[in-house]
Amino acid sequence: MKKLDAFEQEILNAYEKGEFKSSSPSKAELAKFKAAATATFLKDKRVNIRLSTPDLMDIQARALEEGMPYQTLIASVLHKFVSGRFIESPLNLTLRSGETRQKRRAP
Repeated sequence: MKKLDAFEQEILNAYEKGEFKSSSPSKAELAKFKAAATATFLKDKRVNIRLSTPDLMDIQARALEEGMPYQTLIASVLHKFVSGRFIESPLNLTLRSGETRQKRRAP
């Protein structure tokens, strides 16, 4: 298990002291959550795309880091993009051999 940072340790200590109380969502909140989950996870269309082998390998490596199937990662990235919630961050993966960060940036 990784070492906890100060915030995580504070939460763990509060939990162990019994400072957290369990609560149940209201019926309206529960209905809202169920509707959101259904809309989010309903996958009724299939899309086929062609990717370069190196790009697919990078996607698979990132998915492995995230602990999810690569198709799920692709669907998640696309969903975040179309919903306006996609936030670009610096590349954390090791670059392919012979590649520089300059070559990987979008134009």
